[in-house]
Amino acid sequence: MSTYLYRVNAFSQDLTSGNPAYVIQLTSPIHKQFMQAIAKELNLPITAFLLEQQCNVYELRWFTPSKEIKLCGHGTLAAAHILWEEGIIEDQHPITFATKSGHLKVEKVEKGVQLAFSTDAPTPIDITSTIQKLVDVPILKAAQNSDRYIIEVADEELLKRLVPNLDLLATLPVTGLVVTSPSTKYDFVSRYFAPRIGIEEDFVTGSAHCGLAPYWSQRLNKKQLYAFQSSERGGELFIYYQGDLTYITGKVITIYKSHFNELLLKDIETFNNRKKR
Repeated sequence: MSTYLYRVNAFSQDLTSGNPAYVIQLTSPIHKQFMQAIAKELNLPITAFLLEQQCNVYELRWFTPSKEIKLCGHGTLAAAHILWEEGIIEDQHPITFATKSGHLKVEKVEKGVQLAFSTDAPTPIDITSTIQKLVDVPILKAAQNSDRYIIEVADEELLKRLVPNLDLLATLPVTGLVVTSPSTKYDFVSRYFAPRIGIEEDFVTGSAHCGLAPYWSQRLNKKQLYAFQSSERGGELFIYYQGDLTYITGKVITIYKSHFNELLLKDIETFNNRKKR
């Protein structure tokens, strides 16, 4: 049995930008608790586990160091990139991932790897005292979609220097907070905070743009959007908003590939055998 580990940067312009992920290509199922233990040990924002189901269809699961999540854009792009780069699937063939959020279709396009997400349009909400306390700068507008608050601030400078109230955010009934603003270079910029799932600030969040796409498309009267997530590492996203679907494209770079050592493979086998008893 050969289990491979890949270190990948998604939505990256170079080796030090974008959102890092590990991709683990499995040859047989392993228990959720063991996947979580591996993700905690590797300690990147996401560890993605791939398992082939049938031709060009793969089960895909994503784990932060603290929990499994239902949707992850950069982990999906990373997984697709590995399947194409390793020659497991030919470049011209799209890939379907079976995930806890349903089936996700990914294609290789001129600008990188493109993922078709279901749009998660936000609804305007009042800027309550609690919402305002989430950041230390004035809020212009606030909205909420299925699991995130989206707040807009006046400009990119305010967005870059704001300090979020992570303790308060962790107590609220949302997965995270998206802060966004207009930009001179891009159509818009953003930052994303998700302490409830163990991520104080995410580097680049593909899924957050399923809400940002309709938000800015309406504001700017544009379907094609060029975005930047203004984190410590930063990452560029090319977005095509099509109503119910939002197409998100980013560049992906492999940093290294390695084998799991034999001791870890034996640990996996022992762990699975215990669970069967």
